[in-house]
Amino acid sequence: MSAAPRAAAAALRVDAVVVDIEGTVGSASHVQQVLFPYARARYASWFAARRGRARTAELLDLVRAAADDPALAEAGAVAALTAWTDADVKSPALKAVQAAIWADGYADGTLTGHVYEDVPGALEGWAAAGIARYVYSSGARPAQRDWFRHSGRGDLTPLLDGYFDLDSAGGKHDPDSYRAIGRAIGVPPGRTLFLSDLPGELAAATAAGWHAVGVARDGAPPTTGDLRWVATLAEIALRGPADDRKADQP
Repeated sequence: MSAAPRAAAAALRVDAVVVDIEGTVGSASHVQQVLFPYARARYASWFAARRGRARTAELLDLVRAAADDPALAEAGAVAALTAWTDADVKSPALKAVQAAIWADGYADGTLTGHVYEDVPGALEGWAAAGIARYVYSSGARPAQRDWFRHSGRGDLTPLLDGYFDLDSAGGKHDPDSYRAIGRAIGVPPGRTLFLSDLPGELAAATAAGWHAVGVARDGAPPTTGDLRWVATLAEIALRGPADDRKADQP
């Protein structure tokens, strides 16, 4: 993105911020080049090493349901997972299996979650302003928590209030998903801000009545539409409940 000066925007009054992960607070290339290949290389060995366990059976049943094949064998499930990975299919079943495999890598230190330098400070500032902080990603909630718990910038989970995924909220291009999140967190649409790098997701959030700001980490932002785009979270000025309380004090 160009380093040209930007006009300062007025502080936006919000009670909650919901952030996407990939391409917004963490590197998209880390997902594509590190996490996806890590899980893809281990589908077969992971299931083979855990045959007979309840969680393994649950995950296989999720894959069978997603493949619409109740009789799908373990080898067939591995083939389906591999194909879905290669096609970047946003399948809750795939995301659940990936999360289980990544958990091992996070636990032994092989994997870390990539977080941009400006993210911890932004989360801390929003927390100080009384603004709730949530994550909404296509990755399963356990994977989201592991990303932030084992980030390259330390454990950031104390700075987050909750997580939403495809299973708990719905597809990220559906305005109803954002309405569902709003109901779950108890914040009115006009007091909620969504941050993402994808115009389709931002459009769905605005259709649900949310504020939305695009985050363009690499390259120039899209020129279509009237959304605001930033290069870092530090460019976003927010005013939260704590700021209002300070202003009301004599």
